[in-house]
Amino acid sequence: MGRQAATNAQAGAEGGGRTREAQALPHSPTLELVNSPKREKILEGMLEAVGAEGYDATSVRTVLDRTGLYRQAFYDNFADKDACYLAALDMGIARLEALMVRAAASEESWRARLRAGLGALLDELDAEPDFGRGVIVGVHSAGSEALARRAEAMKRAADFIDLARLDAGESDSPPQIAPEGIVAGIHAIVHSRLSTGATDGFRRLLPEFMYFAVLPYFGADAASAEMQAARA
Repeated sequence: MGRQAATNAQAGAEGGGRTREAQALPHSPTLELVNSPKREKILEGMLEAVGAEGYDATSVRTVLDRTGLYRQAFYDNFADKDACYLAALDMGIARLEALMVRAAASEESWRARLRAGLGALLDELDAEPDFGRGVIVGVHSAGSEALARRAEAMKRAADFIDLARLDAGESDSPPQIAPEGIVAGIHAIVHSRLSTGATDGFRRLLPEFMYFAVLPYFGADAASAEMQAARA
């Protein structure tokens, strides 16, 4: 996901073309190489700890207790808890985006790619709810830099949603704020479920999410059809 997607969308709209490249799910950001198994274990432990106990209740000791590593291993890689969480957040966002990209890669249409990618995200939240909480809920207590990184991820998602304009008729195109509202709405519902302790049921949200995303671009009939397709 990223700027290239927006560029492709704009080029397709200006040229009237609807190439498969323009319809492609934007690439996820490049994840910095995790340079050791210990570092990766710490990052995963950080997200799981934040997801299970909350950001404020998580300490370096909490992470070490979960990973079975020594304090020196932590400080060989990170200056403090905040620096570790930011690196873990980057890893978590990149992992979720990569799952979505892979799931959608074989699909042709915007709707099918959205359905596949969003379904993969929801499946991961069902499988790893603490990981999801660490990425999606914990960010609110982690400071302005973490919130800025979340905003960048949501912008990438909105850029993909707005590729629907290439298929929607000009008279049916929604306001420019529509993709931002769709992403914010989906995020708010997922965040609410995670923050109240839900550990499953996320995949069941897919039909309604598809309806919500398709409706502004293609109308009620298409949105209802997508809701049924997502239930299949």
